[in-house]
Order: sequence, then C-alpha cells, then structure tokens
Amino acid sequence: MPSFSTESRPIVVLVVFPDAKLLDITGPMQVFSDAKICGGEDYEIVLASAEGGTQLMDTGVALLTEPLERLRGRALHTLLISGGWGARAASQDSKLLQETVLLADQAARIGSVCTGAFVLAAGGLLDGRRAVTHWYSCDDLASQHPSVTVEPDRMFVKDGDVWTSAGVTAGIDMALAMVAEDSGRKVAVRLAQTLVMYMLRSGGQSQFSSALLSQTNDASGRFDALHTWIGDNLARDLRVDRLAEQVGMSERNFTRVYRKTTGRTPAKTIELFRVAAARDLLEDTSLPVATIAHRTGFEDDERLRRAMQRILGVSPSEYRKRFGIEKD
Repeated sequence: MPSFSTESRPIVVLVVFPDAKLLDITGPMQVFSDAKICGGEDYEIVLASAEGGTQLMDTGVALLTEPLERLRGRALHTLLISGGWGARAASQDSKLLQETVLLADQAARIGSVCTGAFVLAAGGLLDGRRAVTHWYSCDDLASQHPSVTVEPDRMFVKDGDVWTSAGVTAGIDMALAMVAEDSGRKVAVRLAQTLVMYMLRSGGQSQFSSALLSQTNDASGRFDALHTWIGDNLARDLRVDRLAEQVGMSERNFTRVYRKTTGRTPAKTIELFRVAAARDLLEDTSLPVATIAHRTGFEDDERLRRAMQRILGVSPSEYRKRFGIEKD
C-alpha cells in the first residue's frame, strides 16, 4: 500500500451500506474530525458506498454518500469499513467488494469496525493476517475464513497496515490508535480527554472486563449483587464460606449453584476480578507492583504475577510497559 502525501489533507474514507451500525461510523468519524483541534492531522473525511446516494443506517438515520468508484485514482490515507447488521449482506455485494479491493490498493491503511471484518475477509484482504471482530461473531469469522487468524480476546488488531476492531466503541479506540500512529500518543490522549473517554485503551486489552464477563455468563442476574460486593471488597478474605454467607446459602449449595449459573468456580471469579482491578491500577497509576498486589487481594506480588501470566499471558511489569498511561 502507498504512503500518503503530507502535502495535502489525509483522506479518510468510511465505507457504509444499508443497516450499518451508526456508531461504527460516527465514532471513528468524530475521532478523525476532532484530531485537528488537538494538534493532529487535518483529515478530509469521505462517506462512501457502493452506489452512492442516501444510505439508511440501522437507527433509521440516513447518510449521504459518494459512490466508491469516484475515489478511484486518489491517494487515500485510511479506508475503513463500517460494521453492523448489514455487514453480512455487504460482504456478498460484488460491487462493494470489487471497489473495496481496488481502493485498498490506493490506501496507506485499511481497517474495519466490528463486523466490517467480514467485508475485508470476503475481499481476501485479511488472508494470512490476524484479525478481530465483535466477540459474538469471532467464531463465524474464523469458520468462514480459515485463512484468517482470529484473535477474539482483543479490542483491536493491527497487522501491518491492516487494522480490525471489536464491536462499536472499540472502533473509537482503534481510531484513536490510528491518530496516535499519525500524530503521536500525546495528541491521541488529549483527543480522548476531549471526547471524555475513560482512558486510551490499547488493542491488546481484552474485549471483556471481568465484571462484564460475569454479567454475560450470569444472564439471570442472580449473583449480580454478589459480584458488586466482591468488586468492592477485593482485599478482604473471600473464601467460599464468606461468599455463601453473603448470599444466604450453605457453602455446598452455593458452590454448586454458582458454578452451574456462571460456568466458573467462585475462586476463579475472584481471581478474574482481582486481576481486572490490578490491570486498572497498572494502567492508571505508578504504584509499586507489591502495593497493587496488596490492594487487590493478592498476598504478594508473586501471586499477582502468576495470576496475570495465567490469565493474560504477561507479567505485571510487562503489562504496565504495554498499557500504562505514562507510555510514550
């Protein structure tokens, strides 16, 4: 893919189609649009579709687009495919695929938000590459496109000049990372602050927080109150008998029902919550690892290290190097 010229405004093309998810488009669009006010690039943003004209999004909002063929021959900076309910149908649209493949050759960088990965994959643009999509569709992407290495537990994946992201808000994270690549991390952090983003998340972070994972697995909500209590009391003694007492059940019955409901043992849930809390402190503070281990309920930093290696595959110090807010 060609590099873009700094003599003109970098062109960002957002490819849309009927029933695309509006936030998959407007989220990254807002990031690129606001980059200039934070000292970054002054991007030219183009909404495009296979036929051009008005395209109706999943929310009922209509967007006016340019035909993709009008962009032929232009030096594009970023070509980004939106996702949403319409992405599967879009991946079968021969004209959309043809134009996407042609424009990919003109772009310095291509990417997708959420299920937009199916469009890239259908065009052969993910062959031999690592990629991610919304967690709900990762198995489908892997089975339908075996030449793609799907990494389901990622916010976004950058493989060379090809980027893919998980669902919805992960597209905003990916766009911020693109701005960081173009203009530096300080600009991206400032931009995240103007958008009132909690933090600048890196692609290697999981699509799931431990709390979200607990809510997903416990669809009945039976143990929601317990999970909240666990999160507020990580430094306390959280043996099974204490948890059972908290929910008013016998230890034996609690252990059996909890595992049946969530698919995990209580001990595993506690470990997940403690590692998630440790991750937050490693990302947002400069506290010593030993202090973080104590605050999150691990008896010492070695136990924290073993837990993070087991769950995340990295040590606390390595995690901080990758994702700490002070990283440049």
